[in-house]
Amino acid sequence: MVTVSRKAHFNAAHRLYRKDWSFEKNDAVFGKCNNPNFHGHNYELIASVTGEINPETGYVIDMKILKDIIKKEVEDAFDHKNLNIDVPEFENLNPTAENIVVVIYDKIKSKLDSKLDLEVTLYETPRNFVSYSGK
Repeated sequence: MVTVSRKAHFNAAHRLYRKDWSFEKNDAVFGKCNNPNFHGHNYELIASVTGEINPETGYVIDMKILKDIIKKEVEDAFDHKNLNIDVPEFENLNPTAENIVVVIYDKIKSKLDSKLDLEVTLYETPRNFVSYSGK
């Protein structure tokens, strides 16, 4: 098995809060991330695909295909968007880094051959990041 990876980035705003909690409770749990005017991040992501090398092509996956999937499913969908308002997946889902990485994983995984494994790592800041591999 070989793992190939592609880096990408997007800029997006969000607010961490629960609609069913008071402002005070949201503020106590989420602090400055509960700003009603939102705040933004320059997200970096790494999508890593693991599988057998195809003996005909020498590829695990054609990187152009992976690039196109990431562009359509992540960059076009999230870049310069307010995740809470503009991205349907977060209408009722708090856009924490943990939830964002799972949504990105699901969007990319649905476009891959089922024989391929995927892990997505999402950097919210250079020091804060999360990873998800469907497990």
